[in-house]
Amino acid sequence: MAVNFSTKTVVAIATSVIALFYFIGVYWSFEPNSFDIKAVVTEDAKQEQVMPVVGYTTTTALIKVTETLLDKPGGYLANDAMPPSVLLDNIPAWEFGALEMSRDLALVMRQELSRSQSQSLENPFLQMAQNKLNIDHKSWAFPSAESEYRKAIAELYQYRLALTDVNSQNAQFYARADNLRDWLKEVEKRLGSYSQRLSASVGRDQINVDLAGDDVAQQSTTTASSMQVKTSWWRLDDEFYEARGATWALLHFLKAIEIDFNDVLMKKNAKVSVQQIIRELEASQQPVWSPLILNGDGFGMLANHSLVMANYISRANAALIDLNELLSQG
Repeated sequence: MAVNFSTKTVVAIATSVIALFYFIGVYWSFEPNSFDIKAVVTEDAKQEQVMPVVGYTTTTALIKVTETLLDKPGGYLANDAMPPSVLLDNIPAWEFGALEMSRDLALVMRQELSRSQSQSLENPFLQMAQNKLNIDHKSWAFPSAESEYRKAIAELYQYRLALTDVNSQNAQFYARADNLRDWLKEVEKRLGSYSQRLSASVGRDQINVDLAGDDVAQQSTTTASSMQVKTSWWRLDDEFYEARGATWALLHFLKAIEIDFNDVLMKKNAKVSVQQIIRELEASQQPVWSPLILNGDGFGMLANHSLVMANYISRANAALIDLNELLSQG
């Protein structure tokens, strides 16, 4: 028997579905809270019945940050192809920022932190984990990004457990000043990029410094001596939330580094520098009370959230550069 729906019924159903999608989208758009890395390490070590060793905390931070991408409300959203998540862009941008920081740390752990010298062998667990993390973050099937990230997390758990095995020396984490500097250099580049992209929320003329004034330096193609730099209006919130995600992940990594590299930092008189960077990053995670990411002029009537975020990131990056200098000293 055919069922006839009136126009009012169809409109009511459509309105209800739209309202449902809206409220789900709002709930899924809340950024995850920070976690206490010390408490997480204590709990995980208790469950595994092991004593945390050097590298255990940093590996745990990488694991928990990656797990948060998958287990937060709504799960991992960047590769979703159905509403309401396909209509969201802020949290997927946040996810990508945190993912990029995780990829950087995984790469440095694989190439530097787990190896005593350039000719030593790579750790197989970190090799697999780093490869899995580098799948296209928007891949939704065969394989999906989520499934590959789960596999990466499983490999990181295996590496962390191997670190605590006193009967085997195959898995190592070398907390040395030179290794830490290698990671900090990657972070400096990442933060420098975010600072520039956020600052471009207001259009400005920028002098081309690509060749640093070197008369004999060359580049592949000729570029203008000056250019107008401005972020598209459609990309403002994406740039902002990507930077938020990156600094959220970096905040946890630095808190872990502070623990694993405690002796190195104390010897170099650099622990206060790390704590100052952490403080700047914590300030970048303050709640955004505005329903929109505002883009006022530098000294205009309205706030500019991108410039505020760029300020915190620039201050953190400047402190990172100072920290790197301290670590390079004998």
